[in-house]
Amino acid sequence: MAKSVKIGITIGDKNGIGPEVILKALKDPRILSGITPVIYGCESVLNHYKKTLGFDQVNFERVSSADKAAHKKINLVNVLKNESLVKEGAEEESSGSLAIKAIEVASADISSGKIDAIVTAPISKSVCQNSGFDFPGHTEFFISLSNGAEGIMILTSSLMNIALVTTHVPLKEVSSFITKETIISKAEVFHQSLQKDFGILNPKIAILSLNPHSGENGKIGTEEIEVQIPAINELRAKNILAFGPFPTDGFFGSSAPSNYDGVLAMYHDQGLSVFKALSFDEGVNYTAGLPIVRTSPDHGTAFDIAGKNQASETSMRNALYSAADIFTNRIQHKNIHADPLPVKKREKVDNWRSKPRDSKKN
Repeated sequence: MAKSVKIGITIGDKNGIGPEVILKALKDPRILSGITPVIYGCESVLNHYKKTLGFDQVNFERVSSADKAAHKKINLVNVLKNESLVKEGAEEESSGSLAIKAIEVASADISSGKIDAIVTAPISKSVCQNSGFDFPGHTEFFISLSNGAEGIMILTSSLMNIALVTTHVPLKEVSSFITKETIISKAEVFHQSLQKDFGILNPKIAILSLNPHSGENGKIGTEEIEVQIPAINELRAKNILAFGPFPTDGFFGSSAPSNYDGVLAMYHDQGLSVFKALSFDEGVNYTAGLPIVRTSPDHGTAFDIAGKNQASETSMRNALYSAADIFTNRIQHKNIHADPLPVKKREKVDNWRSKPRDSKKN
C-alpha cells in the first residue's frame, strides 16, 4: 500500500472562501485514501462554516501537533483557540492574525518534517500586511524560508504549466527586472521542476515576449533582441529546450501551447490572465524550486461570495492532489538518480573481422 501523504492546510482568511472550499474538498471521503489532511486553523471558525453550509458530516480529529495526526481522519491543529466571530466578506485585522499564525505554524512543521507538503488557502494580502506579514504573498514568504533557494511561481492544470519570471511587481517596473540572467535562472528552475516534480524527462519550454508582436524587430521595444533571444540561445547551449520569444496573443490564439510542456511568462498578468481564462476553477498555484512542496488554489478570497455556498472546491481539491503527486514524484526522482548504474569503461577488443582467416581451420 502506498504511503499516505500528510498535507498541512492553512485556513486562509476566515472571512473569505478559504474555510468553505477546504470543507467542501475534504467532505468527500475518497480524498482520505491517499492523503492525511492536517488543517491549521481555528475550530470555532470551521464549526461556523459547518453550520452555515450544512456540513455536519465533516468531523475533526483534534491534535496538539501534526506528528500525532490520524490516518483517514481530518486532523485539526488549533493555532488560535479564542478567535473572534466570523464576518463573511469583511476585511478585518483579526482575520489577518489567524491567517498568519496558521502559515507560521505550518511552515515550522514542514521544516521539522511533521508534514510532507503544504496547501495554503487564500489570504487577503492587504489585511495580512497590515497585521505584520511583511511579504507580498505566500510565494515570497516560502521563498524567504528556503535558505537562498530560487523559487518560481508555476500555474498548473490539465491544459498547461505556466511559470512567471516576475510575480508581484508593478507593471511599470517589470522591464527593469527582465534581464538575460534572470530569464536564464528562472528557466533553469522551471526546467528542473518539470523534470523532478512533474516527471517530464526532456521538457520543451516556450518563452513569451515582453513586448507586443515580439517587439517588431526593435520598433516596439528592444528587450527581445537584446535580452530574450540571447537568453534563449544560452539556455539551448545548456541543453534546455527553450523556444521563442513568442508574442502572447498569437501564441495562445493558436494550437501552439499544446506543443510545449511549459510556458515562461515575463510578468504576472501575462501568464495568469490566460491561465485563469482557460483553467478557471481547476488550476493550481505551485511554488517550485524550493526544498518543500507548497501548492494553493489559483483563486483569491472572493469576499463577495463568502459564506453563500457558491464557491467551487475544484481548485482546492486539485491543489491537494497536486501536492501529493509532486511529493511522490520527488521521492521517485531522488530514488532513480540516487544510485545510477555504474558506467563501465569498455576494454579495447581487436576487430576479428580485420584478421586474416586461418585456412587450416577450413
